[in-house]
Amino acid sequence: MAVRALLAGDDVRRSYSICAPAGSGPLRIGVKRLPDGVFSSYALERLAVGDELEVLSPAGTFTPPLEPGRAHHYGAIAAGSGITPILSILATALQVESGSQATLIYVNATSRSIMFLEELEDLKNRFLGRFQIIHVLGHEAQDAELLSGRLDSERLTALLDTFGGDAVDSWFLCGPLPLTDMVTATLVARGVPAAAVHRELFHADTVPPRRVNQTATAGPGYQVSIILDGRRTDLRMPGDTEPVLDAALRLRNELPFACTNGVCGTCRCRLTAGTVEMAQNYALEPDELARGYVLACQSYPTSNGVVLDFDQ
Repeated sequence: MAVRALLAGDDVRRSYSICAPAGSGPLRIGVKRLPDGVFSSYALERLAVGDELEVLSPAGTFTPPLEPGRAHHYGAIAAGSGITPILSILATALQVESGSQATLIYVNATSRSIMFLEELEDLKNRFLGRFQIIHVLGHEAQDAELLSGRLDSERLTALLDTFGGDAVDSWFLCGPLPLTDMVTATLVARGVPAAAVHRELFHADTVPPRRVNQTATAGPGYQVSIILDGRRTDLRMPGDTEPVLDAALRLRNELPFACTNGVCGTCRCRLTAGTVEMAQNYALEPDELARGYVLACQSYPTSNGVVLDFDQ
């Protein structure tokens, strides 16, 4: 969910995950202070009761399809503030599916840096025998050596062997890109189907710079159409200078976006005509790509008659 604020004259947008269980209590997000973080500093130091922020509609597909009465084993691995969507997913799944269970591996530097520690303990007590938490601390010694130190493939493999990770039906990962890459590769190497591993990034340290579209040809440009809230806007743009979102924002400043790095998925839309090339994608899963969804912030037109529909 993207949160928008006008700070020092700048339109600042940040994408945050909902951390409250579905249909239970107020809607909440978790904001963790970042060094030199513009929005996190504002939220934690200046935001007061009664202040109002603009919030874009929740987006994304990082959630399981829940079925009451189903017995499913959910596995989750979170690092730091990556616990926010994981907390919501697991709490909701345990509440809706009375026969399901969940296992969480939660990675932090020290015990003092653990977000929602009391809430996680309450959740474990509420669903006793159905929810287990494994804390891995990178910079703090614990009684078990296996739980102390950086979570790498070797340590993860040992943890999976210890708690019976092969019995997990679906995996949900949230953390930095290198960690989720490592976890995904380790799980797939153990025989977990790639379709059973889902991830959401809170940032990607290794996001490369936007590359120039190599398939675009010189000429007057491409005809591109944007559909949002039932209204269509046409524009003409070259294919190799900027992504569709940047060009479209000059005509439709209400278009949804947040990170502009292909991570948050706020600008997700469906390509219904023409072709585009995405520079990078960390938000859309394979089934979404197969159904024609793209990220407007990373899409460069490669044909005439491109239509991007934000309403689908």
